[in-house]
Amino acid sequence: MNCSAPATYPRAPRQHGALNLMGLSVHSVTAVGVLDYIRQVIEEGLQAPILHVNALAANLVARHPWLGDLYGQAPLVMCDGDGIRFACRMLNLEVPPKVTYSRWLPLLAEHCRRHDFSVYLLGSRPGIAQLAARRFEENYAGLRIVGSHHGYFDKSGPENEAVIAEINALRPDILLVCFGMPLQEQWVRDNASGLAVHVLLTGGAAIDYAAGVAPITPNIFIRLQLEWFYRFLCDPARLFTRYALGNPEFMARVAAARMKQAWSGRRNART
Repeated sequence: MNCSAPATYPRAPRQHGALNLMGLSVHSVTAVGVLDYIRQVIEEGLQAPILHVNALAANLVARHPWLGDLYGQAPLVMCDGDGIRFACRMLNLEVPPKVTYSRWLPLLAEHCRRHDFSVYLLGSRPGIAQLAARRFEENYAGLRIVGSHHGYFDKSGPENEAVIAEINALRPDILLVCFGMPLQEQWVRDNASGLAVHVLLTGGAAIDYAAGVAPITPNIFIRLQLEWFYRFLCDPARLFTRYALGNPEFMARVAAARMKQAWSGRRNART
């Protein structure tokens, strides 16, 4: 198939009921709800990019208007962070369920195995996606991982076209894209219309989790809502900017939004 040809699947309509959190769109959807939506999209022959949001996404949206537009147009956006849930509580919004790839991936794999949905893994370092594919197939007998490719390729030009051509030749039901934010979202934005894929998932470190090269957060950190802190402890050099600098930036933005909300309420009360 010519990778420049448009996908044969019409785009799925955007789901109703998204929250607007400081210009960031997010749906209140459970882990099972995302799986049900994936099945619906595939069975109806549609295409849907499914994105996820966390504190990093909120910071990036403040810097990149195109990213906020992408979230606002995506058919489904799931919450992947305690920071987002905290901000919703602070701003008196509905608190969406948390759907984190490290714990959602087994559900996704079993869902695909049960319904015979095929998957292509795209991202991470050379060799990691192949390792993830082998582990998936060993742990979920009958799961169809139809292809994989690392994320270290030129995202424009001949290399990108070759990757898209391979994906289109295999026509997977689900494409898991793991380049990290905001590169993966930009790639999905630029290439979704030329992909013969039903569901595009932006997964961050999901392939690393599937391959077993990224540690799964212990339950105690999850219960304490400190999953981010455990990840920082595991790789402080790489994640310093994201967490040590990014979290205070996000909290300051939430505090400013809360103050603006409170001031608006007082002003309206006086009118």
